[in-house]
Amino acid sequence: SSQGERSVRSARRRGEASPWNSEIMAPPPGHCLLLLCALGTFALSRFTRGQKNSTLIFTRENTIRNCSCSADIRDCDYSLANLMCSCKTVLPFAVEQTSYNGHLTIWFTDTSALGRLLNFTLVQDLKLSLCSTSTLPTEYLAICGLKRLRINTEAKHPFPEQSLLVHNSADGDAKEKPVLLHKGWQTCMYISFLDTALFNRDSSLRSYSVENVASIANNFPDFSYFKTFPMPSNKSYVVTFIY
Repeated sequence: SSQGERSVRSARRRGEASPWNSEIMAPPPGHCLLLLCALGTFALSRFTRGQKNSTLIFTRENTIRNCSCSADIRDCDYSLANLMCSCKTVLPFAVEQTSYNGHLTIWFTDTSALGRLLNFTLVQDLKLSLCSTSTLPTEYLAICGLKRLRINTEAKHPFPEQSLLVHNSADGDAKEKPVLLHKGWQTCMYISFLDTALFNRDSSLRSYSVENVASIANNFPDFSYFKTFPMPSNKSYVVTFIY
């Protein structure tokens, strides 16, 4: 009735509750918490799905730890890596030939396992961190398809991380399809030779490239890799030396 409506309006002006609006209430706090939790879980799952994990490999005490990490880990912090990443132990003789399309970081104290991990392995973005003060011998790692290299020698020299763009071919991704050789080794058109003795020096990273190399074995006879694992002769290569 009109009289009832006037009573409601009068009660609202005085701040009193009325029988007509007593049921119009804010949702209970519990419902809000459930809604916020659901929204937070959804947003976190979308964010996590959008992230790409990086691979961290470190060698310690004759074992190799292969880790998948969702965040960057401070170099050579083994405890933090075991805590924050999903890691598994791999025996050195059980290392299999594989490829890495994303970021690969390797912490090492000597060169004993680097050859098994990197020789003729497809790695596009590589970071090598020396975690000891050891003097390394002159050994050459043959890395397939390397586009960017970063090195950290803070354990030996107090210098910041160095970075080197090896190649950035527009059609590199299309051509970087490794061909399997016998025993699972790979070959591709971009090959980088990295001198491990560079970790002994406090100078900047340097490199030079040779294009249209028809026969790596004939042009670089000092590299014994190609005597054991011959490269296909119907290809031309871009060879980069990093030192």
